[in-house]
Amino acid sequence: MNRRRIQHSIDSLLALLLFAVFAVCILVVLLTGAKAYRRLTERDQAAYDSRTCVQYIAARVRQSDSEGRISVAPFAETNALTMQESGGFVTRVYWYDGYLMELYAAEDSDLVLSDGTKILQAEKVDFALENGLLTVEIKSGGKQDILRLSLRSGEEAGT
Repeated sequence: MNRRRIQHSIDSLLALLLFAVFAVCILVVLLTGAKAYRRLTERDQAAYDSRTCVQYIAARVRQSDSEGRISVAPFAETNALTMQESGGFVTRVYWYDGYLMELYAAEDSDLVLSDGTKILQAEKVDFALENGLLTVEIKSGGKQDILRLSLRSGEEAGT
């Protein structure tokens, strides 16, 4: 009877050991999957932020693109994409304190950079306009994107 009890204990121990190995394998697979999922979501979020910033600026420029209404001008200690609006108002899009900002105000107002509305988080945004070609360099999530838009100034697409 003693031998039977030892055999039963060994069988139980083997089953328990097999269960433990199985549990450890499942845990390793879950942890590996969680790390991969986190990396993918971080990468996707950075790409989303970058694309959204580019699309926002492109939409704002296309909305305001008419003869002489778009320029890049100094605003406080940065350059701003400046869009002339009717009635002496101006919309400025600029980078300040880690954010793409927008400020709609009278052209001669005494507003400062911090008065704008935060649009999107970005590490750096630079604007340049030369010969009708607007270049916007955007650094977001460690990735740099360059947007180049040819200002049509109200021209039809076919001309």
